[in-house]
Amino acid sequence: MGGTAAGPGKGMNAAAQAVAAVVLVGGLGGAAWALGKTGGQTVDRGPATCSDSREDLPAEYVSGARLCEALNRPDLPVLLGTPGERAETASGSGDRATRAGGDRTASSQATVTLKSHSVKVTASYDRLPVAGMAGLLGDTAREQTVLGHPAVLYSDHTIALRINLGGAGGGSGGPGGIARHLLVARDAKDGGGSYELVIWRQDGMVPDEAALLRVAEQVLPTIPGWTSG
Repeated sequence: MGGTAAGPGKGMNAAAQAVAAVVLVGGLGGAAWALGKTGGQTVDRGPATCSDSREDLPAEYVSGARLCEALNRPDLPVLLGTPGERAETASGSGDRATRAGGDRTASSQATVTLKSHSVKVTASYDRLPVAGMAGLLGDTAREQTVLGHPAVLYSDHTIALRINLGGAGGGSGGPGGIARHLLVARDAKDGGGSYELVIWRQDGMVPDEAALLRVAEQVLPTIPGWTSG
């Protein structure tokens, strides 16, 4: 799932690189995500739909587009505890990464952004079991069971990338807020591969752990290939 951001507790080693980092990009104006301008007037386009994406995944893997459909559900704001909001952007993507030895590991992801939160779901088809990952994910990590599947709940820092649009010096980056992660085995027997859900807040405040679990319990069973525990 890519590299990791600097986070609390011990750093991750190579075996834990299946866990995704979250990157927050600020300074571009959140209104541009959901609103367009016509004749000087703001046009309300309604809740975002999943954008088209190009993907390089065989049919047996869930695509980023399908993950986006599962995550971009009408009640997502309610699950997050912000019922007055709606999706402002929604997108998905999928690819296969070539690893040492020539193996190609498939993964796909989708992200839905609201005014107050962003939510990301990733599907990874590596051979890594989730059991035992807590020891690699920092002092906040703890093992639990979600819908009958082994899981690890942990927190990490996001990376805040601020872009200076008005002057010299480009942009700057550094630790952002806290993201809540939930890593869940793809099957109840933990035979390898995982789904990961992440939520973070646009204001940098700590997101609600209960909200993350609510989203997981509703979204995961709707992903193609999910098996009941």
